[in-house]
Amino acid sequence: MQTLVFLLLLFLIVVFSILLFIKNKHSRLDKLTKGICPNCGAKTKTFYNENTKTTFKSEAITAKVLRNGGCSGVNDIEYNCKECGLKEVYSQV
Repeated sequence: MQTLVFLLLLFLIVVFSILLFIKNKHSRLDKLTKGICPNCGAKTKTFYNENTKTTFKSEAITAKVLRNGGCSGVNDIEYNCKECGLKEVYSQV
């Protein structure tokens, strides 16, 4: 009986840890697509020049397509942070 309870608890811990990993991965991807670095918190900086009435943007996150999957494939996209040097690769449809 103790073995069954132990195995059930172990199974629940494994399932919840996998769900937590997936949640953290998706939240990091959401931050990267919004232009916020998940490590250092760097955001897009906006500058305004009053002489020329021009607004400049300095992006903190750059995205680069590493592999294009075609019409029905998956794209591998690399996100780079200019502030802390973070590099992460995600597969997106």
